[in-house]
Amino acid sequence: MKKLLFFLMLLFIVNCSKNNGIFFPENEENSPKISIVKTFGGSKNDAFQSIVNSTDGGYAILGFTQSNDLDITDKTDESFDYWVLKFSTDDSLIWSKTFGGSEDDRGADLIATNDGGFALFGYSKSIDGDVTENNGDQDFWIIKITANGDISWQKSFGFSGTDTGYAITETNDNGFLLSGVLDVSASGGQGNKSVQKHAGGDVWAIKLDALGNKQWQNYYGGTFTDTPFGITKTNDNGFIICASSDSNDFNISNNKGQYDFWILKIDANGTLIWEKNFGGSEIEEPRGICQTNDGNFMIVGDTRSSNQDVFSNNGAADLWLIKMTSDGNLLWEKTFGGSSFDVGRAIFPSQNGGFLIAGNSRSQNANFTNLGQNDGWILKIDNAGNQVWQQFLGGSENDFLNDIIEMPDNSIIAIGESNSNNELIPINKGFSDGLLIKLKN
Repeated sequence: MKKLLFFLMLLFIVNCSKNNGIFFPENEENSPKISIVKTFGGSKNDAFQSIVNSTDGGYAILGFTQSNDLDITDKTDESFDYWVLKFSTDDSLIWSKTFGGSEDDRGADLIATNDGGFALFGYSKSIDGDVTENNGDQDFWIIKITANGDISWQKSFGFSGTDTGYAITETNDNGFLLSGVLDVSASGGQGNKSVQKHAGGDVWAIKLDALGNKQWQNYYGGTFTDTPFGITKTNDNGFIICASSDSNDFNISNNKGQYDFWILKIDANGTLIWEKNFGGSEIEEPRGICQTNDGNFMIVGDTRSSNQDVFSNNGAADLWLIKMTSDGNLLWEKTFGGSSFDVGRAIFPSQNGGFLIAGNSRSQNANFTNLGQNDGWILKIDNAGNQVWQQFLGGSENDFLNDIIEMPDNSIIAIGESNSNNELIPINKGFSDGLLIKLKN
C-alpha cells in the first residue's frame, strides 16, 4: 500500500511539472493559454510601447521604428519614427503607418478618442516631414489621427532643451491632458517656475482643446529629477499623475529615500490639490495607474527598498503594487518577485474582477522561470492584490512587456519588444522587434 501511494505521489509531481522540469504552482493551472506570439519590425530597432482597445472592437498599438524594410513599408530613412498599427477583432493587421521627420521621433502613449480615432503622444527632434515645429532639442509631439490613420492635426510643445512626452488622456470636453518632463535648466526658467528653484526636470502638464490648442500649462516638482509615467482622470474632473522623484523641496514635501513613487492630484485647471510620496530608502519607480471599482487607485512599478512603506523585498528589485484612496492615503502594498530584477510596467482592470499587470523578470527562483536575460511577465491579481496566476514569456535574449489590455471576449493582449528568436519567440527580424502576445482561455 505504501509503495502504491509513493508511486501515485511521484506520478502527480511528474504530471505537474512542465517546461523541461520547471515546476509551476497550482494557480498557474488557471492561467489562460498562449494563443498568439508575433514579432513585427525590420532590420533595425523597433518596439511597441502602448496598446488600446478601439471603438470597433479591435485594438491599436503605438511604438517606434528605426527600420525602413520588411514590415515597415512607408519610410525611407533610418531615423526613429512613431509607428502605429491597427488590428481587427480577429487580430488581423488592418493598417500600419509611420509618422515623423528626419530626426529622432518616438511614440510613448496612445489613446482611443471619442470620435473613433486615436491620439499619439511622445517626443520629436525633427523639424521636417510630418513635424512642422520644433522649439529646441526635443519637444512634446502629439498627433491626432482618424480611424484610418490619417493625420487630422499635429502639435509640438517645448522650449530649448530636451522635453520628453510620456502620458496622455482625453478630457471630458474632448480635449487632452499631456504629461511629461520639462528640461528646466535648458528652458532658462520659462513657465511658472524659475530655473533657480528647479534645476532638474519637472513634471510638465499641458491642457489642450479638441483641436490641439493650448488652454493652460503648469509645472510641478523640486530641485532634482521628477518624471511622470502615468496619468488618469478622477471622478471630480481632476487628474492623478504618478511620477518618480528624488526631490525633497518646493512641491515635494516628504521624500522617503532616493527615488519615490510621487503621486500628485491636480484639478481641471491644473492647480495642485495634494501630493504624496510612497517608498523606502532606495529607488521606487511607478509606471502604471488605474482607478478601481470602489473609487480608489492602483499604482504599479518597482522597488528596491525593504523599509518604510515597503514591507518586504525578495531580491534586487521587486514589482511593487500599492492601493491608495482618492485622497492619496495608502491602503495596502504588495511586492512580487524573485531574487533578481522584477518590475511592473502597466496595469489594467479585468472585466471579471481583479487586475492584469504587465512587466518583466530576470529571476529564476521562487516559482519564477526565465528563458534568457529578461522575460515578459503577465500577472493576474484579485481585488485584494493576491496573485491568481502568472505567465512568463520570452526567449534566450531580452524580452520586455510595456503595456496590456483585456479584449471584450476576455482574451488578453500584451505588447513590448524582443531581441530573441527562439523558445517562445518565433522570429527576430532585426536588432529588436515589436512583440505581441495574446492569451486566451
